[in-house]
Amino acid sequence: MKKFAIIAFAILCIGMTGFAQETKEFKPSGKPTFRIFTNFHSTIMDGETKNEFELNRAYLGYGYKFSEKWSGDLVFDVGNPEDGGKLEMTAYVKNAYLRYKSNGWTINFGLIGTTAFKFQETAWGYRYVAKAFQDQNKMGSSADLGISAAYKFSDILSADLILVNGEGYKNLESDSIFSVGLGLTLKPTDGFSLRAYYETATGESNYVDGATTVDLARHSTLAFAGRYSNDHFSIAAEYAGQTNNRKREGRDLSGFAAYGTVNVKSSKIFARYDNMTSNDDWNTSADGSRIVLGAEFNPVKGIKIAPNFQNFSPKADGVESVSYVYVNCEIKF
Repeated sequence: MKKFAIIAFAILCIGMTGFAQETKEFKPSGKPTFRIFTNFHSTIMDGETKNEFELNRAYLGYGYKFSEKWSGDLVFDVGNPEDGGKLEMTAYVKNAYLRYKSNGWTINFGLIGTTAFKFQETAWGYRYVAKAFQDQNKMGSSADLGISAAYKFSDILSADLILVNGEGYKNLESDSIFSVGLGLTLKPTDGFSLRAYYETATGESNYVDGATTVDLARHSTLAFAGRYSNDHFSIAAEYAGQTNNRKREGRDLSGFAAYGTVNVKSSKIFARYDNMTSNDDWNTSADGSRIVLGAEFNPVKGIKIAPNFQNFSPKADGVESVSYVYVNCEIKF
């Protein structure tokens, strides 16, 4: 815990070097944010079809700017906890952080958005249709408790460092292991960007799962991603590998994803292909390939509608593929 405090204090001190008293006249202000993911879909498997409406999640938040350099955000995530219980919609605090931004530095402290796959999620661009590749395969969490610092050296190169509990935002701290990640983003030309990211645990511990004490192992994640975009289309690809997934010894994952969008007047056509593999076949329910094909329409500002087709083909022998026909909708105001 002392090591965490020292590193966090050092990051804050470095980032705030050159901080001076605000001199410009500034009027503090804030605004609420609302974002809803919902859909209707048909699941087709073994010749049978199941239809249902679904509310995936709702984000309810408020952002406030204290000054030109200081701001804060509070966001609640209402979604399915997927813990086997009776509750299907549960509210979590997704983000609750303070941000300082000045002189090329951006520093976040609190329950913050992680940097592991933010670049890839933005490049994909259709979070309300499907999660980012690493998020989909439970290789990390989109938010966690800790501190992050990013510095923009130039229009070409930026770097970021993050230190978090490593538990995600639904289980803020259950052991003494911290995760530290370092990312580098390169933008050599207009519209083209590359990113490399490495994350590792900083300690070892164990916890009680039911009546069993489970040893938690050091884990590490290595990811690469690239994207090119212009006014007409965008393409992107990523690779991610992880040892000791969810801190379980010997559970390794690796895979890649490719996706793209073509702009057609006021609509978009998008496609994505994922491929995931685990060692020793411990992840048979998720190992395999996934495709997503669809179109996005914006009837009015704040509403996105995306009819799409998805298919998952497991690697395991004798297991049937599953197809889905979706109409996803994002409402934002």
